[in-house]
Amino acid sequence: MKCKADKSILSGTISCPPNKSYSHRAIFLAALANGKSVLRNVLLSRDTLATVNACKAFGAKIEIDGSTVTVESTGEIIPQTSQIDASNSGTTIRISTAIASLSNKTITLTGDASLQKRPMQPLLDALTQLGVECMSTDGKPPVTIKGRSEGGNTHISGSISSQFISALLISGTRMKNGITLEIDGELVSKPYLDSTIATMKKFGVTVNTISPYKKYNIPSQKYTPADFVVPSDFSSMALLLSAAVLLGEDMSINASLGDLPQGDREILSYLERLGVKINLGEKITLVSPKLLNGGRFDLSNNPDLLPPMAILALKTSKPIEIYNVKHARFKETDRIAILAKELAKIGIIVTEKEDGLILDSPKALKSAELESLDDHRLFMAFSIAGMFVGNCTITDPDSVDVSYPTFVEDMRKIGANLTI
Repeated sequence: MKCKADKSILSGTISCPPNKSYSHRAIFLAALANGKSVLRNVLLSRDTLATVNACKAFGAKIEIDGSTVTVESTGEIIPQTSQIDASNSGTTIRISTAIASLSNKTITLTGDASLQKRPMQPLLDALTQLGVECMSTDGKPPVTIKGRSEGGNTHISGSISSQFISALLISGTRMKNGITLEIDGELVSKPYLDSTIATMKKFGVTVNTISPYKKYNIPSQKYTPADFVVPSDFSSMALLLSAAVLLGEDMSINASLGDLPQGDREILSYLERLGVKINLGEKITLVSPKLLNGGRFDLSNNPDLLPPMAILALKTSKPIEIYNVKHARFKETDRIAILAKELAKIGIIVTEKEDGLILDSPKALKSAELESLDDHRLFMAFSIAGMFVGNCTITDPDSVDVSYPTFVEDMRKIGANLTI
């Protein structure tokens, strides 16, 4: 299946979807709490439904009513199956792998073809130090876990994914002796760790920070049920803001910002550096110059901003350089390589580097078929770019059900010429 994108002007109001990362974390923590939790404004997508199914497999009872998810649990891990399918969700398989170490039962965790290419070895090594038996092929899914870990001391590389560290923090609190976790090297995607700690606090658990992003102590504690409201997702909003910059005329975005940390909120400051004026009123609106400024952007803490930032090179007066984002090569796809290849097709002048991209505006726009390789964020970014260029096709529209299932439908309502 493919999507045809023709030149478009976007006007009217679009609503930003709920945050995927907080939806995952809230569901997992509710499943680890003793009692009933009510989670509101939850994103229900392929990824978060994988987390729902994983938590059911761990013994939680979960009911879904619209965007409200009710979770009842004893607070103990009582596996209902020996295998968990995380579908396409890296967050699901990584946090579930750590939670599986809280049970004596042998559990195998797997996912689709894309997920089976994603690294797991650092997490497996850290769990092994905590007394867990871990098996895999080349450190990638499927992985087999046999606990039960009593906790203790462990260390882990921070260079590939902060999801490994989040997984250990979330599960460590339910280990008899808690854990002390040391992070080797520089941690990438630091704000996602802040999100995990903030969510754990909402569920009654404290993480002791010995040295920020380097060393943590997590005492043995019990999660308490919570009434938790998921904020809007700045990762998705970044794509909507990029669409507004490239295609918008009197376009606005409805969003519930909340007070929880989100690393991708940096998109606001990045756009301002590019010359965009942003109004954070009841609705988010912006005024974009005819040509953007260009500049250098360090995305080490917010790799999901790579696709929406990259397509802004369609209207810059100077190059956009994106760096310190090598870990984007380990997402659903190698996003650096694919963006370099595909954006060159529509005329953007691209230099691929090991840790990022340098992108200069096209001398001439070219219609093309853009391969998103079943990567949801690439599909959405390429759709926006395709509407700027005109007469483009983008592969794999079904991929959006991972994070923003109604993306095409919502965009059409404000003028997008997208045809499946």
